[in-house]
Amino acid sequence: MPNRLRPLVAGNWKMNGLRRGLVEIAGLCAAVADGAAGAAEIVICPPATLLMKAAEICAGSLVRLGGQDCHVAPRGAFTGDVSAEMLRDAGAAYVILGHSERRTAHGETDERVRLKAAAALTAGLSPIVCVGESHAERRAGRTLAVVLAQLAGSLPDGVAGEDLIIAYEPVWAIGTGLTPTPGDIAEVHGALRHGLEGLLPGHAAEVRILYGGSVKPGNAAELMKVADVDGALVGGASLVCADFLAIASVYREAAL
Repeated sequence: MPNRLRPLVAGNWKMNGLRRGLVEIAGLCAAVADGAAGAAEIVICPPATLLMKAAEICAGSLVRLGGQDCHVAPRGAFTGDVSAEMLRDAGAAYVILGHSERRTAHGETDERVRLKAAAALTAGLSPIVCVGESHAERRAGRTLAVVLAQLAGSLPDGVAGEDLIIAYEPVWAIGTGLTPTPGDIAEVHGALRHGLEGLLPGHAAEVRILYGGSVKPGNAAELMKVADVDGALVGGASLVCADFLAIASVYREAAL
């Protein structure tokens, strides 16, 4: 299990969650305070409608919050959008950018993700930049070419390694119950680390690289042992405190 960087386990609630669901965040705060996540940093990314209330619940706790997307501009006539400054003001410390669901359903390009990441950094947020290949791209043997191109195209100039998180989420594994083999994940994460060495000379080792894509309590321990996996970006399993804690507890067990 990687130990050079503090692991990070982030929960992406996506378009799920009403106010009654905030009890899960309250339970998470209490459990993390009791050491349930060990050395891992815990981040929850609820929908924007819940962010301010979640920030009240998490005040003084070890649980941090993130947004799920942001606009490239700090303010303006962009109906329905949320800026990085607004997320920061609401209590976020992180923001997920370039998730495959945004790239696919909203046509987001690497350049758009790069501009959003720059906006996030300006607002004081740490971007969690997602990369990942489709099933067709994997079958065609293009996995590394695809994720390295996304990586190079999505990172803003001048980003510090400690302010950046990369999440590898193979598109075909998100919400499907399918996962790559540990060997496949090690290959991609190793390639991403090598790619970061070229993009951020001298600082690649400071960047946490998360794995995402059907991470569950039953497979978390195996996945988190893979070389260059510095934590997880969790989808559906993060909606239930007990399931999310079962994943994060991998790092508690490692500390014992």
